[in-house]
Amino acid sequence: MKMKTVFLAQALALLGMGCIAKSGAAESSQPNIVFILADDLGYADVGFTGPDIKTPNIDKLRAAGAKLEAFYTLSVCTPSRCALMTGRYPIRYGRQYNVLRPGQKVGLSLDERLLPQALREAGYATVHVGKWHLGEFDPAYWPMQRGFDHTYGYIPDQKHVVHNAPSGVLQRDEKPCADAGWLPELYTQEAVRRIEQRDPAKPLFLYLAYNSPHGPHDCPPEYSKPYASLGATRSIYAGMVAQMDECIGRVIAAVEKAGMRGNTLFVFASDNGGLTTKGDIAHNTPFRAGKGSLYEGGVRVVACVAWDGHIAAGSVVKAPLHMVDWFPTFVGLAGGSVEQKLPLDGRDAWPTITQGKPSPHDAILLNTVGRAGAIRMGDWKLVRNGKSDDDGKGSADMSRDEQIQKRREALSAADTYELFNLAQDLSETNDLAASEPERVKQLLSRLDVFTQEAVPPIMKPEDAKPTTPKSKIPKKAK
Repeated sequence: MKMKTVFLAQALALLGMGCIAKSGAAESSQPNIVFILADDLGYADVGFTGPDIKTPNIDKLRAAGAKLEAFYTLSVCTPSRCALMTGRYPIRYGRQYNVLRPGQKVGLSLDERLLPQALREAGYATVHVGKWHLGEFDPAYWPMQRGFDHTYGYIPDQKHVVHNAPSGVLQRDEKPCADAGWLPELYTQEAVRRIEQRDPAKPLFLYLAYNSPHGPHDCPPEYSKPYASLGATRSIYAGMVAQMDECIGRVIAAVEKAGMRGNTLFVFASDNGGLTTKGDIAHNTPFRAGKGSLYEGGVRVVACVAWDGHIAAGSVVKAPLHMVDWFPTFVGLAGGSVEQKLPLDGRDAWPTITQGKPSPHDAILLNTVGRAGAIRMGDWKLVRNGKSDDDGKGSADMSRDEQIQKRREALSAADTYELFNLAQDLSETNDLAASEPERVKQLLSRLDVFTQEAVPPIMKPEDAKPTTPKSKIPKKAK
C-alpha cells in the first residue's frame, strides 16, 4: 500500500509539472484555449516589439510566456484565417488569393474540417467572437455550421465595417441583435460573458477576432489623443491598438476571475502584416514591405503564446512556425484526433514552443499564386516575382482594374528570383540569388512542387460547385 501511495504521489507531481502524456503534446487535463487575433497589426506596433504604442496587457501576456519570433501567416485576411481554421495551406482549396468581398457567392470549402469541429469532437465548448470573413452568402458557411456553439459579430460579413457600429448590424448566434457601440468593447463584453457563463464541465475554445486596427481607422478620442505626435493617421491607428489592448486586459482578467488562468493557453497574433501602402499607418520594422506582400513585412507577424506552468515565462521561440500549426497543436493538447480525409500541412508546434526543439517544418510555404510565390527553408527564403508587391502600392489596395493591369504586365515580364539569408538579413535588402544559384534551384524546386499541387483560386461561384450548396449558385448566363 505504501508503494502504491508513493507511486500516486509521483504521478500527481509529474502532472502538476505539466508532464506531456500523448504524442508529445496532449495533457491529462485539457486546457482552455483563448486565441486572440488582431487585424492588420504592424509587427512593431505593440510594446514588446516597438517603441511607439503602449500595450501593457499584451506585453504582460508575452512576459508570461513566449514570443514567437518567426511566426508566419498569409499576407491578407481571408487566406490567413483559412489557414488557422483548416491547418492546411489555402492553395489546397483555392483560397490563396486576396480576400472574400461582400456579396461574393463563394466561401471556405465545406469539404474542410475546421478547428472548432475538431475541438468540439474532443469535448470542447466553442465560441467565436468578432470577424469571420470565411463566407457570407449561405448559412452553411457561417460559424455555427462550421463547429462553433456560439458566435457574435458581423454575419453576413460586410466590407470592413465601421468600428463604431450602429444598432442592427451585429448578430448573436446568427440572429440579429440590437447591440451598438465600439466593436472592441462589444466583442470584449461578449467574450467576457461567454467566459462567465461557460459550462465548467467542458474546456473552452474562445476565438476572439478583433477588427482592430484594420481600416477605416477610428476610435474614441481618449485613446488616440496620447499619440497625437505620431501624426493624424497613425495616432488614430495607435489609439485603435491601445483600445484593443485595454479590452484584451479585460478578457484576461475575466479568465483569472473565473479561476481558469492556470489551465488556459493564450495565443495573441495578427492575421497578416500591417498596411504600409497608404501612408504612415502601420510599422513592420525591421521587416520589408507589409500587407499584401510576400516579403517579411507581409507574412511575418507579431505573436506570443502563454500558459502558466507550461511555457517558460519570458522565453523566445526563434524557430519558424506557421498559422497552419495551431490546428494540430491545439487538437493534440485537447487529446483529439488529427486523422482526417484531407491531410494537414500544419505540424505540432508544442515541442518547439516548450522544449526548444527545431521547427517541425523543413520548408514553409508563404504562398504561391500565379507566377508569384515565396518559400522559407531553414534560414533561407526565396521570393519569385515579388517586387511588384514591394513597398509601393500592393495588390491588397488596388482597384480591380489596377489588379487586372498589374497581372497583364506580369504575364509579359521575365520571372525574377530573390534569395535572402534571414539569419543575417531580416530586412531582405541583400539579394543573394546571383551568388547562390544552387540554393535558388533547391528552394525553387520545393516551391514548384507546391505550385503544381495548388488548386486554382476560386473567384466565382461556378469555381466552387463541388462544395457550394447548388440552390445558392446563380446560373451561368448562356
